[in-house]
Amino acid sequence: MSDYLSMFTETVFGFFALFVITKVLGKTQISQITPFDFISALLLGELVGNALFDEKAGVPEIAFVVTLYGVLMYSSEIITQKFKRTRGLIEGYPSVVIHNGKLMRDVMKKNKLDIHQLQHLLREKDVFSIQEVEFGILESDGTLSVLRKSDYQTPTRKDMKLSPQEVKLPVTLVNDGEIIYDNLKEKNLTEEWLHEKLKEQGYEKVEEVFYVEYTKGEELFILPFFNRDHQKWDVQ
Repeated sequence: MSDYLSMFTETVFGFFALFVITKVLGKTQISQITPFDFISALLLGELVGNALFDEKAGVPEIAFVVTLYGVLMYSSEIITQKFKRTRGLIEGYPSVVIHNGKLMRDVMKKNKLDIHQLQHLLREKDVFSIQEVEFGILESDGTLSVLRKSDYQTPTRKDMKLSPQEVKLPVTLVNDGEIIYDNLKEKNLTEEWLHEKLKEQGYEKVEEVFYVEYTKGEELFILPFFNRDHQKWDVQ
């Protein structure tokens, strides 16, 4: 009877400990599970499960395992927030597998993605033909984001008997106050051009800007830093 009582106590404690950990780590850890998160979650489940049936392991041991896991995961989040360059290493980068309606074979090969898997991901987005897709982006969590060609967007221009228009993919130029130079280079833009466009909208420094999105032929979409009271942060 004492064994069942011990297992009950340890299970209840493990349940509430994991609940607290998920609250501390935040919602994005649940909704955007990266391969690193998936493996670490499996490891945590294995450690807690083994502790429940180990006669030498009790509440202190389970508490230690859960706390250590929480500290490691929270530390990785802090690292990726403070050191932007570590995000790709820990969380991964999105990959453009369909560009201007063409399949990027080398990108698919690098991501171990074959045509059948790609078609499966497209069908999950209600796309049953690759020819409908202008851009397809494989996200770091394994999902596929799709931008259809103008003829297949809802409502379709084809149905309205309008001529097709060029599909333009928005690109992030500034993220968290830092310029993304790879995207600038990809769009044949210069840092001087970016500074000039920012000044036209009243921003003297890139550090004043939280997010900048560029779409060819359109004005830059700029979001400054705001706090929870909807007031701009003082970056000086």
